Amino acid sequence: MPRQARDKSASGIYHIMMRGINRQDIFHDDEDYSRFLLTLQNYREKSGYEIYAYCLMDNHVHLLLKVGNEPLEQIMRRICGSFVYWYNAKYERIGNLFQDRFKSEVVENDSYFLTVLRYIHQNPLKAGIATSIEHYQWSSMGEYINKPQLVDVGFALGLFGASKGKAVEKIIQFCKAANDDQCLEMQDRQGLTDKEAGQIIKEVCQVENPLELQRLDKVTRNKYLKELKEGYRLSIRQIERLTGVNRGVVLKV
Repeated sequence: MPRQARDKSASGIYHIMMRGINRQDIFHDDEDYSRFLLTLQNYREKSGYEIYAYCLMDNHVHLLLKVGNEPLEQIMRRICGSFVYWYNAKYERIGNLFQDRFKSEVVENDSYFLTVLRYIHQNPLKAGIATSIEHYQWSSMGEYINKPQLVDVGFALGLFGASKGKAVEKIIQFCKAANDDQCLEMQDRQGLTDKEAGQIIKEVCQVENPLELQRLDKVTRNKYLKELKEGYRLSIRQIERLTGVNRGVVLKV
Protein backbone atom coordinates (compact mmCIF):
# COMPACT_ATOMS: atom_id res chain seq x y z
CA MET A 1 0.00 0.00 0.00
CA PRO A 2 1.50 3.40 -0.98
CA ARG A 3 2.28 5.83 1.81
CA GLN A 4 -0.03 8.78 2.26
CA ALA A 5 1.52 12.06 1.15
CA ARG A 6 2.37 14.49 3.95
CA ASP A 7 0.33 17.64 4.36
CA LYS A 8 2.38 20.65 3.28
CA SER A 9 2.46 23.62 5.66
CA ALA A 10 1.65 27.01 4.14
CA SER A 11 3.68 28.62 6.93
CA GLY A 12 6.58 26.20 6.50
CA ILE A 13 6.32 25.26 10.19
CA TYR A 14 5.98 21.64 11.30
CA HIS A 15 5.75 19.68 14.52
CA ILE A 16 7.92 16.59 14.07
CA MET A 17 8.21 13.45 16.15
CA MET A 18 10.74 10.61 15.77
CA ARG A 19 10.58 7.45 17.87
CA GLY A 20 13.15 4.70 18.42
CA ILE A 21 12.49 1.48 16.53
CA ASN A 22 10.34 -0.87 18.63
CA ARG A 23 10.20 2.06 21.08
CA GLN A 24 13.77 1.35 22.13
CA ASP A 25 15.92 4.08 23.68
CA ILE A 26 17.74 6.46 21.34
CA PHE A 27 19.78 8.20 24.02
CA HIS A 28 21.77 6.34 26.67
CA ASP A 29 24.10 9.00 28.05
CA ASP A 30 24.80 12.73 27.90
CA GLU A 31 27.06 12.28 24.87
CA ASP A 32 24.15 10.87 22.84
CA TYR A 33 21.88 13.78 23.70
CA SER A 34 24.63 16.31 23.00
CA ARG A 35 25.48 14.69 19.68
CA PHE A 36 21.89 14.93 18.46
CA LEU A 37 21.76 18.64 19.33
CA LEU A 38 25.10 19.14 17.58
CA THR A 39 23.66 17.43 14.50
CA LEU A 40 20.72 19.86 14.53
CA GLN A 41 23.20 22.73 14.85
CA ASN A 42 25.45 21.49 12.04
CA TYR A 43 22.68 21.19 9.45
CA ARG A 44 20.77 24.33 10.43
CA GLU A 45 22.82 26.65 8.22
CA LYS A 46 23.17 24.21 5.32
CA SER A 47 19.47 23.36 5.18
CA GLY A 48 18.28 26.82 6.23
CA TYR A 49 15.75 25.69 8.82
CA GLU A 50 14.78 27.44 12.04
CA ILE A 51 14.10 25.58 15.29
CA TYR A 52 11.53 27.01 17.70
CA ALA A 53 11.44 24.16 20.20
CA TYR A 54 12.86 20.72 20.87
CA CYS A 55 12.66 18.02 23.50
CA LEU A 56 14.83 14.91 23.58
CA MET A 57 13.34 12.03 25.55
CA ASP A 58 14.88 8.59 26.10
CA ASN A 59 13.17 6.98 23.12
CA HIS A 60 11.73 9.83 21.07
CA VAL A 61 12.32 13.38 19.88
CA HIS A 62 10.00 16.34 19.33
CA LEU A 63 10.91 19.30 17.12
CA LEU A 64 9.06 22.49 16.19
CA LEU A 65 10.78 23.54 13.00
CA LYS A 66 10.40 25.88 10.03
CA VAL A 67 11.81 24.70 6.71
CA GLY A 68 14.17 26.91 4.73
CA ASN A 69 16.27 26.04 1.68
CA GLU A 70 15.31 22.37 1.58
CA PRO A 71 12.05 20.40 1.87
CA LEU A 72 11.21 18.73 5.16
CA GLU A 73 11.97 15.20 3.94
CA GLN A 74 15.50 16.16 2.88
CA ILE A 75 16.15 17.97 6.15
CA MET A 76 15.12 14.94 8.17
CA ARG A 77 17.17 12.57 6.00
CA ARG A 78 20.25 14.68 6.74
CA ILE A 79 19.61 14.86 10.48
CA CYS A 80 18.64 11.22 10.97
CA GLY A 81 21.25 9.83 8.59
CA SER A 82 24.09 11.71 10.26
CA PHE A 83 23.04 10.83 13.81
CA VAL A 84 22.39 7.15 13.04
CA TYR A 85 25.78 6.82 11.31
CA TRP A 86 27.50 8.19 14.44
CA TYR A 87 25.30 6.17 16.82
CA ASN A 88 25.89 2.86 15.03
CA ALA A 89 29.63 3.44 15.06
CA LYS A 90 29.64 4.26 18.77
CA TYR A 91 27.56 1.25 19.78
CA GLU A 92 28.96 -1.13 17.13
CA ARG A 93 25.56 -1.87 15.65
CA ILE A 94 23.96 -1.83 12.20
CA GLY A 95 20.49 -1.09 10.89
CA ASN A 96 17.74 1.39 11.61
CA LEU A 97 17.48 3.39 14.82
CA PHE A 98 14.24 5.27 14.21
CA GLN A 99 10.84 3.66 13.81
CA ASP A 100 9.54 3.87 10.24
CA ARG A 101 9.50 7.45 8.90
CA PHE A 102 9.14 10.46 11.13
CA LYS A 103 5.67 11.83 11.95
CA SER A 104 4.78 15.42 11.20
CA GLU A 105 1.86 17.82 11.38
CA VAL A 106 1.44 21.29 9.94
CA VAL A 107 1.40 24.35 12.19
CA GLU A 108 -0.31 27.23 10.42
CA ASN A 109 -1.54 29.65 13.07
CA ASP A 110 -0.22 31.26 16.23
CA SER A 111 -2.70 29.50 18.51
CA TYR A 112 -1.64 26.01 17.49
CA PHE A 113 2.03 27.07 17.38
CA LEU A 114 1.81 27.91 21.09
CA THR A 115 -0.09 24.69 21.83
CA VAL A 116 2.71 22.65 20.23
CA LEU A 117 5.38 24.73 21.98
CA ARG A 118 3.80 23.97 25.36
CA TYR A 119 3.16 20.32 24.51
CA ILE A 120 6.82 19.80 23.59
CA HIS A 121 8.16 21.46 26.73
CA GLN A 122 5.75 19.59 29.01
CA ASN A 123 6.77 16.15 27.69
CA PRO A 124 9.28 15.45 30.51
CA LEU A 125 6.81 16.67 33.13
CA LYS A 126 3.96 14.49 31.89
CA ALA A 127 6.32 11.52 31.58
CA GLY A 128 7.30 11.94 35.22
CA ILE A 129 11.04 12.35 34.55
CA ALA A 130 11.21 16.01 35.58
CA THR A 131 9.65 18.06 38.35
CA SER A 132 9.63 21.30 36.36
CA ILE A 133 9.98 22.24 32.71
CA GLU A 134 12.71 24.77 33.52
CA HIS A 135 15.08 22.15 34.90
CA TYR A 136 14.89 19.47 32.22
CA GLN A 137 18.31 19.54 30.57
CA TRP A 138 17.41 18.29 27.11
CA SER A 139 14.62 20.62 26.02
CA SER A 140 14.68 24.12 24.59
CA MET A 141 12.99 25.69 27.63
CA GLY A 142 16.38 26.63 28.99
CA GLU A 143 17.17 28.53 25.80
CA TYR A 144 14.10 30.71 26.30
CA ILE A 145 15.14 31.46 29.87
CA ASN A 146 18.88 31.85 29.30
CA LYS A 147 21.02 32.56 26.25
CA PRO A 148 19.73 30.75 23.11
CA GLN A 149 22.20 28.61 21.20
CA LEU A 150 20.17 26.48 18.82
CA VAL A 151 16.64 27.88 19.03
CA ASP A 152 15.20 30.98 17.39
CA VAL A 153 13.40 32.33 20.46
CA GLY A 154 12.39 35.67 18.93
CA PHE A 155 9.26 34.49 17.13
CA ALA A 156 7.63 32.79 20.13
CA LEU A 157 8.61 35.56 22.56
CA GLY A 158 7.17 38.12 20.15
CA LEU A 159 3.76 36.52 20.59
CA PHE A 160 3.89 37.47 24.27
CA GLY A 161 4.84 41.14 23.86
CA ALA A 162 7.60 43.52 22.85
CA SER A 163 9.39 43.49 26.20
CA LYS A 164 11.75 40.52 26.23
CA GLY A 165 11.89 40.26 30.02
CA LYS A 166 8.11 40.20 30.43
CA ALA A 167 7.73 37.91 27.41
CA VAL A 168 10.06 35.36 29.00
CA GLU A 169 8.01 35.42 32.20
CA LYS A 170 4.77 34.99 30.25
CA ILE A 171 6.06 32.13 28.11
CA ILE A 172 7.25 30.28 31.21
CA GLN A 173 3.83 30.72 32.83
CA PHE A 174 2.10 29.60 29.64
CA CYS A 175 4.25 26.50 29.22
CA LYS A 176 3.74 25.54 32.89
CA ALA A 177 -0.06 25.91 32.77
CA ALA A 178 -2.12 22.75 33.31
CA ASN A 179 -3.69 21.45 30.11
CA ASP A 180 -4.75 18.36 28.21
CA ASP A 181 -2.92 19.23 24.98
CA GLN A 182 -2.59 16.33 22.55
CA CYS A 183 -0.64 16.99 19.38
CA LEU A 184 0.30 15.05 16.27
CA GLU A 185 -3.17 13.58 15.97
CA MET A 186 -3.42 13.78 12.23
CA GLN A 187 -6.77 12.02 12.09
CA ASP A 188 -9.98 12.58 13.99
CA ARG A 189 -12.43 9.95 15.27
CA GLN A 190 -13.64 9.15 11.77
CA GLY A 191 -10.12 8.88 10.34
CA LEU A 192 -10.30 12.23 8.53
CA THR A 193 -7.00 13.81 7.56
CA ASP A 194 -6.49 17.53 8.18
CA LYS A 195 -6.94 18.12 4.45
CA GLU A 196 -10.30 16.35 4.43
CA ALA A 197 -11.46 18.05 7.63
CA GLY A 198 -10.34 21.42 6.26
CA GLN A 199 -12.51 20.92 3.20
CA ILE A 200 -15.52 20.13 5.41
CA ILE A 201 -14.91 23.30 7.43
CA LYS A 202 -14.73 25.43 4.26
CA GLU A 203 -17.97 23.98 2.92
CA VAL A 204 -19.94 24.07 6.18
CA CYS A 205 -18.77 27.54 7.21
CA GLN A 206 -18.79 28.97 3.68
CA VAL A 207 -15.22 30.25 3.90
CA GLU A 208 -12.21 29.97 1.59
CA ASN A 209 -9.82 29.22 4.45
CA PRO A 210 -10.64 27.59 7.83
CA LEU A 211 -8.75 30.40 9.60
CA GLU A 212 -11.47 32.82 8.46
CA LEU A 213 -13.73 31.29 11.12
CA GLN A 214 -11.94 33.49 13.68
CA ARG A 215 -13.21 36.65 11.96
CA LEU A 216 -16.90 35.70 11.99
CA ASP A 217 -19.22 37.23 14.55
CA LYS A 218 -19.51 35.21 17.76
CA VAL A 219 -23.04 33.87 17.15
CA THR A 220 -22.26 32.69 13.61
CA ARG A 221 -18.90 31.26 14.62
CA ASN A 222 -20.37 29.27 17.49
CA LYS A 223 -23.18 27.94 15.32
CA TYR A 224 -20.64 26.57 12.85
CA LEU A 225 -18.42 25.16 15.60
CA LYS A 226 -21.35 23.29 17.09
CA GLU A 227 -22.27 21.88 13.69
CA LEU A 228 -18.69 20.75 13.05
CA LYS A 229 -18.52 19.00 16.43
CA GLU A 230 -21.97 17.45 16.58
CA GLY A 231 -23.00 17.10 12.96
CA TYR A 232 -19.67 16.14 11.41
CA ARG A 233 -17.94 14.72 14.50
CA LEU A 234 -14.69 16.61 13.97
CA SER A 235 -12.43 16.41 17.01
CA ILE A 236 -11.93 19.47 19.19
CA ARG A 237 -8.19 19.32 18.64
CA GLN A 238 -8.59 19.15 14.87
CA ILE A 239 -11.00 22.10 14.83
CA GLU A 240 -8.60 24.14 16.99
CA ARG A 241 -5.62 23.21 14.86
CA LEU A 242 -7.25 24.10 11.55
CA THR A 243 -9.26 27.18 12.51
CA GLY A 244 -7.06 28.76 15.17
CA VAL A 245 -10.11 29.16 17.43
CA ASN A 246 -9.11 28.73 21.08
CA ARG A 247 -9.69 25.24 22.47
CA GLY A 248 -11.73 26.59 25.37
CA VAL A 249 -14.14 28.26 22.95
CA VAL A 250 -14.56 25.06 20.94
CA LEU A 251 -15.19 23.07 24.12
CA LYS A 252 -17.91 25.41 25.40
CA VAL A 253 -20.11 25.70 22.31
